[in-house]
Amino acid sequence: MSLWTYANPAKFMAFTRPVLPVLWGLAAAALGVGLIWGFFFTPDDFRQGSTVKIFYIHVPSAMMAINAWAMMLVASLIWLIRRHHVSALAARAAAPVGVTFTLIALFTGAIWGQPMWGTWWEWDPRLTSFLILFLFYLGYIALWQAVDDPDTAADLTSVLCLVGSVFAILSRYAVNFWNQGLHQGASLSLDAEENVADVFWYPTLVTIAGFVLLFVALVIARTRTEIRARRIHALRLRERLA
Repeated sequence: MSLWTYANPAKFMAFTRPVLPVLWGLAAAALGVGLIWGFFFTPDDFRQGSTVKIFYIHVPSAMMAINAWAMMLVASLIWLIRRHHVSALAARAAAPVGVTFTLIALFTGAIWGQPMWGTWWEWDPRLTSFLILFLFYLGYIALWQAVDDPDTAADLTSVLCLVGSVFAILSRYAVNFWNQGLHQGASLSLDAEENVADVFWYPTLVTIAGFVLLFVALVIARTRTEIRARRIHALRLRERLA
């Protein structure tokens, strides 16, 4: 069966109905295990003390903030090329989830940075690009709300998503582009020399898996809601024209 089959709203709804409860359960299990393991069964860092444990929330939320925009970009490109409504609605559904992850990352980063850097905020390349990404999220959501015609709104927000992708890339690779600023380099990498110690690495991987599953579950749930809202809008429009 082709993947494009699920671009049909009815088939998407039928497929995701039994899948969604499983995702909720897996997300809850992974987050529960990862966070309890990380916060209660790992030692304090020899430099940062117990403050380092905010790592288990900050790093996964920052990763998902960027990856959520990447998912929106793919969905937007599918809409622009194939005109599949489910992809446009999925991009719209992902935006509030992504902006929430971005806000969590900014907030926890400030809490983590204050005792380490001596300041709540620094106009560091990564932090600045991340803040701009947050503003793009807000603009994306506002644009969907401001345009009445759904297809026109999908077109305009897709273009905005393409532009905002520059800052999503900068948020991820700013430390590599500019060798200045307070923000550290990647804590998780395929290079073993750059990774955190295994005692922190394993619970972090479990927590990241939980954040990914939570994101997928939230996007599917919100996409289902968007499909229902679109159906209601279409029915009301028909009633007015009748």
